Amino acid sequence: MEIIPAIDIIGGKCVRLTQGDYDQKKEYDQSPLEVAKQLEGHGIRRLHLVDLDGAKQKKVINLNILETIASQTQLRIDFGGGVQSDEDLQRVFSAGAQQVTGGSIAVRQPDTFLNWLEQHGNEKIILGADAKDRKIAVHGWQEKTEWAVLDFIEHYHAKGIEYVICTDVAKDGLLQGPSLKLYQDILRELPQLKLIASGGVTTIDDLHRLKKADLYGVIIGKALLEGRIKLNELKEFVYR
Repeated sequence: MEIIPAIDIIGGKCVRLTQGDYDQKKEYDQSPLEVAKQLEGHGIRRLHLVDLDGAKQKKVINLNILETIASQTQLRIDFGGGVQSDEDLQRVFSAGAQQVTGGSIAVRQPDTFLNWLEQHGNEKIILGADAKDRKIAVHGWQEKTEWAVLDFIEHYHAKGIEYVICTDVAKDGLLQGPSLKLYQDILRELPQLKLIASGGVTTIDDLHRLKKADLYGVIIGKALLEGRIKLNELKEFVYR
């Protein structure tokens, strides 16, 4: 199971939101680059970098942070937040992202998203499936749609999507454990999916439960930033 730490950016700084609420923002002292280098120093190979300004404003804002981390580490970065056009996508890849996560775009502009998938392949395009009460939420989780999360994932899996990051907004930032049942339900229907859990991961035990459920990967944010999970505790997952 891949361990994928998250760095969320507002105004160039590391932050964490609670349940996607921009009014419940906590800033952290370390710069995004400092955090990324620390992660790499402990054997982490992947990074989930989220432009929260971009997600809210519907355009990429913090491209310079991506460029800095990509040029000064060897981390494999997937980038999300505000990627809404072909031009945005090219800028993000040119800045050093190996993968791009599209959530809102897959809901609002499905033809564009499918064109990205066709042009760049399913190794580079990740589907972001953010769930609020098991319905897809978009634009920084500000809007809930009528798409059922499983139907949404099944639809795009049939179109060729291989990687899916699924976040339960109700769990995000609360440090109360992940939505294991949701992930189990998804994998029961789509066992070949490379499903990445996101939201609520709090303890090493959470990681063991997700691994046992055959999750491809897990994103960890607040638990690492606040020391609930120590980087040296991840050895069994990151050193092979």
